[in-house]
Amino acid sequence: MDVELLYNIHLQETFGIYIAIYFYLTGLSAGSFIMSTLSYGFGLKQFKPLGKIGVILATVLLVMAPMALLIHVGKPLKTWHLFSYINLTSPISWGSFLLTLYPINCIIYGYFMFKGNARLTKIFGLIGIPLAIAVHGYTGFILALAKARALWNTALMPILFLVSAMVSGIAMMILVAIIKDKFFSKEKGYNFGLLNALATMLAGIIIFDLFLVLSDVLVLLTAHSEAKEAADLLLYQSFSPYFVFIENIFGKIIPLAIVATPRFRTIPWLTVASVMVMVGIFFMRYVVVLGGEHLPLI
Repeated sequence: MDVELLYNIHLQETFGIYIAIYFYLTGLSAGSFIMSTLSYGFGLKQFKPLGKIGVILATVLLVMAPMALLIHVGKPLKTWHLFSYINLTSPISWGSFLLTLYPINCIIYGYFMFKGNARLTKIFGLIGIPLAIAVHGYTGFILALAKARALWNTALMPILFLVSAMVSGIAMMILVAIIKDKFFSKEKGYNFGLLNALATMLAGIIIFDLFLVLSDVLVLLTAHSEAKEAADLLLYQSFSPYFVFIENIFGKIIPLAIVATPRFRTIPWLTVASVMVMVGIFFMRYVVVLGGEHLPLI
């Protein structure tokens, strides 16, 4: 007997721009925290100027992110249900606890950092890395487990979210380092050693991100009909300007050319490249969330 599965639930609230913003902010937070631990957790002294500002940004962004989520759900006073009605097979249940534990760890990590306790700073920094990865990684799993959505239902989705979080986090740290040196540095000079290290790191992670995106699109193009429709949506149809031009050409390829070219590693060019990357990664979130829902389900 043939069985037809119907996945669409017409009364269910769909994801929207607030979810894209939520994903974007959690990615920036995770990227900021990991950059903060490079010095205080792993002993890479050249990144020490990013330690304190990194943990501050990670905490503030993680506090802001759930605000977009609460606006989306419409009934924020019922969020306590996520803690009292637990489903261990649901990424959302895991995410609820992660969104509580991660900022608490950020605050403890930052407290010991500002107190100058190197041992405890390192301990809570290293504890925070898997928490930061999990906080952003679970959002990728939420989409990846939606088997009715071809654009989302890929094993690459969690790693795509994590890698893009690092891309945007490094770009933000470049901007933070430039602003800090320009307006808040006693030396009134730029730390080009730090900026060059960040630019090199950004170039490498953008290349990896582009490889993942290319792999994802190639698989969509050669998979079943729904996946082919999703690929066409990104490459040729209504989401093409966002995906091809803003996310990848404007937000990755052009900045990659800038940061990978030594003579362009000047303050103005690094600023432009970092802003372009952050815009591009936001549109990555926008395309994934809204593009995944764009095609009608049968």
